[in-house]
Amino acid sequence: MASVDELLDALIKDCKKPEDIVGENGLLKQLTKRVLERAMQVEMTDHLGYEKHSPDGNNSGNSRNGTYKKTVKGEFGTLEVTVPRDRNGSFDPLILPKGQSRFTGFDDKIISMYARGMTTRDIQSHLQEMYGVEVSPALVSQVTDAIADEVKQWQNRPLDEVYPIVYLDAIRVRVRHNGHVINKAVYLGIGITAEGMKEILGMWTAENEGAKFWLQVVTELRNRGVKDIFIACVDGLKGFPEAIEAVFPSTQVQLCIVHMVRHSMNYVSRKRWKEVAEDLKTIYQAPTAQQAEMNLEAFEAKWDPTYPSVSKAWRRNWDNIIPFFSYAPEIRRAIYTTNTIESLNMSVRKVTKNRGSFPNDEAMFKLLYLAFRNVSKTWCRAIPGWRLALNQFSIIYEGRMPVM
Repeated sequence: MASVDELLDALIKDCKKPEDIVGENGLLKQLTKRVLERAMQVEMTDHLGYEKHSPDGNNSGNSRNGTYKKTVKGEFGTLEVTVPRDRNGSFDPLILPKGQSRFTGFDDKIISMYARGMTTRDIQSHLQEMYGVEVSPALVSQVTDAIADEVKQWQNRPLDEVYPIVYLDAIRVRVRHNGHVINKAVYLGIGITAEGMKEILGMWTAENEGAKFWLQVVTELRNRGVKDIFIACVDGLKGFPEAIEAVFPSTQVQLCIVHMVRHSMNYVSRKRWKEVAEDLKTIYQAPTAQQAEMNLEAFEAKWDPTYPSVSKAWRRNWDNIIPFFSYAPEIRRAIYTTNTIESLNMSVRKVTKNRGSFPNDEAMFKLLYLAFRNVSKTWCRAIPGWRLALNQFSIIYEGRMPVM
């Protein structure tokens, strides 16, 4: 009996060019067709319980009934195969089920391309160029629409009972609404688990942001199993402090320091950015709230004649800034860092930049969910310095930390 290597040598001996192996009519495609057809014949034998032409089939109640042609799509391109059928019409091959015109994994490739921001036209062109497969816009929509149920399940899944830190932020996405394209705000909740792992809790959108909207969001988190949040880091979200107090009265609302600094720099000319940023650093890096206020007074004396709006913004939000100073450096770093949010926002911008707008909220949520799913695969480590922060949390929030 010939070895596998001998069989391969015999198959490729007449292949002189790469396309003889991987081309449209190359060896690999021919082998795929033969293997598929052979496998379905074996399945038919197993289904009927007897070999072809065997007398065991006499009066068995079912028999082979010829074949029919079927076109399937896959990484090999478009392939026409011959499918056996039985007289009772009960045969359904496992390797290529009835009604399936695409190989397992082909839909995953479409979803993967869609998740990376490729438009329907991009996906069509790519599949045609790479695999010689023609797909219609309807097929791409059909494949990606299968994600809709997954999005609903994800948005309603149970959550942990305790999240030491929750970040709330908004991204802007262009969506068609009532016949017009608008920049719609999509709010994201990102939790840090007791193990220090990042988790996207959900996404929400509303026409009007305010206490009522945020009350719905935090109530949803509560209904999905969240019992306690130690610190909620927000970007001056209107109505959120009132909503969080109503549902999680023990939660400390902390204004995001990085967002505060960025907001301040909007009032500063570019040539003075570095100097102003260094002076702001003396405020939020102060060891105590008292020292921070003294440094803010020094900032006012220096910069109010030129940029009075900067210090006014800090004064206006001071009550939601100073909780930051009551924590040890380990927790401050965990609160201060926005790498989690920034990396997520960057991923969203990558997948939405190729699209002028989304036709509706459902299409927007579908793509955002796929982007979140991709970026979450890289979240395999606890945030930096989490062990030290956790020790601080266990002392500050004694009795509220989950039992590990």
